[in-house]
Amino acid sequence: MMTNVYRRVLTEARPYWPHLILALLIGLLSIPAALLLPLPLKIELDSVLGSHPLPAFLSYVVPPAVQHSIYLPLIPALLFVIFALANQAQTFAAGLLYTSITEKLILHVRAKFLLHVQQLSLSYHDVKGSSDSIYRLQYDINIVVYYLVGNVVPLVTAAFTVVGMCYVTARINVQLMFIAIAISPALLLASYYFQSRVHEPWRESKRLENSAIGVVHETLGALRVVKAFGRERGEQERFIKRSGKGIAARMWVSLAVNIYHAVVAVVIALGTAAALYVGARQVQAGLMTVGGFVMVMAYLAQLYAPLQTITQKIADLQTGFVSAERVFSVLDEPPEVIEKPHAKVLQRAQGSVIFDQVSFGYDSHRSVLKNVSFQIEPGTSVGIVGQTGTGKTTLVSLLVRFYDPQEGRIFLDGVDIRDYKVADLRDQFGFVLQESVLFSATIAENIAYGRPGAAETEIVEAAKAANADAFILKLRDRYKTIVGERGSTLSGGERQRIALARAFLKNAPIIILDEPTSSVDVDTEAAILEATQRLIRGRTALIIAHRSSTLTNCDLIMKVDDGQVYLLRRKPSGVAV
Repeated sequence: MMTNVYRRVLTEARPYWPHLILALLIGLLSIPAALLLPLPLKIELDSVLGSHPLPAFLSYVVPPAVQHSIYLPLIPALLFVIFALANQAQTFAAGLLYTSITEKLILHVRAKFLLHVQQLSLSYHDVKGSSDSIYRLQYDINIVVYYLVGNVVPLVTAAFTVVGMCYVTARINVQLMFIAIAISPALLLASYYFQSRVHEPWRESKRLENSAIGVVHETLGALRVVKAFGRERGEQERFIKRSGKGIAARMWVSLAVNIYHAVVAVVIALGTAAALYVGARQVQAGLMTVGGFVMVMAYLAQLYAPLQTITQKIADLQTGFVSAERVFSVLDEPPEVIEKPHAKVLQRAQGSVIFDQVSFGYDSHRSVLKNVSFQIEPGTSVGIVGQTGTGKTTLVSLLVRFYDPQEGRIFLDGVDIRDYKVADLRDQFGFVLQESVLFSATIAENIAYGRPGAAETEIVEAAKAANADAFILKLRDRYKTIVGERGSTLSGGERQRIALARAFLKNAPIIILDEPTSSVDVDTEAAILEATQRLIRGRTALIIAHRSSTLTNCDLIMKVDDGQVYLLRRKPSGVAV
C-alpha cells in the first residue's frame, strides 16, 4: 500500500525528476566531505603530536622544511577549514535546490488539486463541505511534498553515507565496523513496529484536525449571524471541543514517536559503547594508534548520524503517507458530470430547451423532480414559481449540468446536453442569483468575470445597461474599487446590479435569474427589473421568483410542486408542458 502511494507521489513529481537527480548528486557530495572531516584530527594526533609520518598525499605537497618546523600544526588546521568550507558549500547548494523543488512541486500539486476539486460535482461539495478541500489543499499537500518527495534525497544520501562509512571504517578496523553495524537489526525491528502502530492514529488525528478547521471556516463565513446572536463564546467552545478530540490522538502519536526516538538513541548508544570499549582495548594492545582510534570513533559518529536520519525520516514518512492518502482520495474522486470523449462543440445556442421525463433526487431516498417534461421555444421568458424546496433551482441546475438527472434527458437546440462539451454548454448561460457572489477584486474585474480581457468601454456599457454605472461612479476608486470578500463592502442591491452587469457583458443566449429581487428595497427592485427586461429581451430566460412583480412580463408561468411542473399562464407562443 505504502509502496503504491510513494510510486504515485513520484509520478506526480515527474516534471521535477531532473531537478531531483541534480539534488541527489549534490547531496552525494556530502559523503566525501563527511569522510574527510575526521582526517585532520588523525593527522594532528599521530603526525603532529605523535611520531608517525604525514599521510603520503601530504608528504608530497608539504615541503620537508615545514614538516619539521613549528608550522606543522597549521597543516591539519588548514585542511579542516578547507573540508568544512566544502561541506558548507554543498549544504548551501543542496538546501537552495531543495527549497526550489519543493515550492514549485507544492504549487503544481495544489493547482492540479484545485482544478480537480472545481470539476467535481456540487453533490460532492454538498456532502464534504469546502473546509475539507481547503485543509487538504493547504496542509496535506505541503506534508506530502516535504515528507515524501523532500525525503528522497536525504534518505538516499544517508544510505550511501552509511555504506561509505562502513567501507572506510572496515579499511581501518574490520572488527569495529562489524560491532557498529550489529545494531541495524534492532533499528529495523523498531522501525517496523513504529510504522504498524502510528498509521491509523495519524489518520484519525488528521480527520479530527480537519473537523476543527471546519468550525473556523463556518464561523468566519457566517460571522454576521454569529455576532447577531451573540454566539462568539459558543463558537469558541465548539472549536475547543472539536480540537480537544484531536489532542488525545496527537498526544498518543507524539508518545509513540518519542518512544521510538528514545529506543533508537539507546540502541545507537549501546553500539557506540561497545565500539568504544573494544577500540580502547585494541589501543592498549598496540593494535591501533590513538589517532586511528579517534578517527574510527569519529567515523562511527558520522555512521550513526545517517542511521538516525533514516529512522527520523521513517517517522516523518508516516505523516506523509497519511496526507498522501487524503490528497489522492480526492484526486481519485470521479466527477459525476462526465464529458464524453468526442463531445460536440457549441458556439452559440438558439435557446430551445426540452425536458423529457426527467427525474432527479439528491439522495436515493427522496426525489426532487419526478418525470418532468416541458418544452421552451427560443426567446421565451419563463417564470418559475413554487414553495421553497420544491425543486425550482434544481431545474436550472440540471440544465447547466451542475448535476445529471437519474432518469430522462434534457435537450438544448435538439441535442442532449450530455453530448456537448461541458465548458461550451455552460458558456451559453448568464446567471444572476439570489445571493450574488462577488470576488475580492475590483468592480471591473467582477463585471468581466465571465469575459476576462473585456475592454474597459465594454465593462462600462454593461454597467450602464444594468443601472450600476451611477453608484459605481460615486465610489472613491470607481471601477477600480475593491469590493471585499463576497462583495461585503457593497449593499445587496449594488451586488445584484454588478451581477446583472456581469450577465450583460457575457451576452449569453440563455439567462437564468434566481430570485434577483428578493432581498432589495422597492426603489432598487425597480432599477433591477428595468435592467432585467433589457437583459432578457431576445433571449431565452428562466426566472425563479416569489414576487409577482418580477414575473409580470414573462411569456409563461410554471409552478413546481411535489416534483411536478404545472402550467399556470401561457402566451400564444412559448412553452409546451
